[in-house]
Amino acid sequence: MAINLAEKYEKKVEERFKLKSLTEAFINRDYDWTGVKTVKVYSIPTVPLNDYNKEGTNRYGTPTELEDTIQEMPVNEDKSFTFTIDKGNNQDQMNVKGAGKALAREIDEVIVPTKDMYRLDVMVKSAVKNGGTNATPTAITKTNAYEMFLDGQEYLDNNKVPVTGRVAGVSARMYKFLKLDPSFVKNSDLGQKITINGQVGEVDGVKIVKLPSGYLPEGCSFVITHPSVTTSPDKLADYKIHDNPPGINGNLVEGRVRYDAFVKDAKKEGIYAHQESAIATE
Repeated sequence: MAINLAEKYEKKVEERFKLKSLTEAFINRDYDWTGVKTVKVYSIPTVPLNDYNKEGTNRYGTPTELEDTIQEMPVNEDKSFTFTIDKGNNQDQMNVKGAGKALAREIDEVIVPTKDMYRLDVMVKSAVKNGGTNATPTAITKTNAYEMFLDGQEYLDNNKVPVTGRVAGVSARMYKFLKLDPSFVKNSDLGQKITINGQVGEVDGVKIVKLPSGYLPEGCSFVITHPSVTTSPDKLADYKIHDNPPGINGNLVEGRVRYDAFVKDAKKEGIYAHQESAIATE
């Protein structure tokens, strides 16, 4: 006689791990894109000093008209998603596919990480294009991690970037090597705290955000910046749950997001990105 073992599907859905946005501390929202696709921003340069001439009519030097540049920032990222939940299928699966929870899952696991990675990509590639990186790609190890981090700090210092408010996005690998670096543990007050509680919130006054693998562009182990450098508009975030729309018995879920990120031309030297291998900028 055959023995038929009972089976059961649990109504509770096992959710995947998820993260809140990791890049809000890296950006600002200084400009308003309401009602427009593109915002234009003026940058005004300075003029050099002259030796004052005590004779003649141009004692201050020859005057020239003060120039300006315009940066155009059009919002180009326009993404969407859609899916259906058939009422019959959902009934026969103990109604585990709730439309509201499914939409929240899409936002948490797809929309938020996509925007985070896009912002980081814009910042890192801008740093490489504008000389804010190590000239020779250098692998991070447990003996040089702190020194490489200080190189980034030195670059920002030399470009007069405010010390207060700096933030760094570091790969999990970089974070590990930083904690293992004897120079960091020996010379940093926070390094001493690591030996006690294993936690790092800041390094030399810089807020540390640990990033999962894949968030930074390939070849980059960390990026240091100031939130005044990069502006990132959320132009549109529109999500809809349609109940029994024409042609579908159940739910139709749709979403559209428009967003972008821009490094301000006047502050483009306010980002440093470390290359372990050459970072592609196109």
